[in-house]
Amino acid sequence: MQYKPIDTARLGVMRCVIAPEARMTPDGEIRRDREGRVQWVTGLSVRQLESRRADVINVVVVGVQPEGVAEGTEVHVINLWANEWQMDGRSGTSWRADRITPVTPAAGDAAGSSGSRGKTGEK
Repeated sequence: MQYKPIDTARLGVMRCVIAPEARMTPDGEIRRDREGRVQWVTGLSVRQLESRRADVINVVVVGVQPEGVAEGTEVHVINLWANEWQMDGRSGTSWRADRITPVTPAAGDAAGSSGSRGKTGEK
């Protein structure tokens, strides 16, 4: 397999749409790498910069389950790699990363901040 590095800065906002879960074999067994570490898969939406287009990719992380990543969480993906594959007349792209971590909101950006979204004086 030839994995290609992906510059996540060019992808725009990445958000979890399917929480991390153990990757399974067709027989229902937990999939592991050659060293016996569990493979975790997380569904991420990727909104391309300067576009209304969004895609969902399933990113595999090996070893430690991504913590603090839940549906709706904006995330950072560390060392994202893509591999285009073809097998038995099928083709696709598989995605791997070293880690997936939640984006920590900056001070003042938290949900309880005192910003107004409507017009002043509206009731």
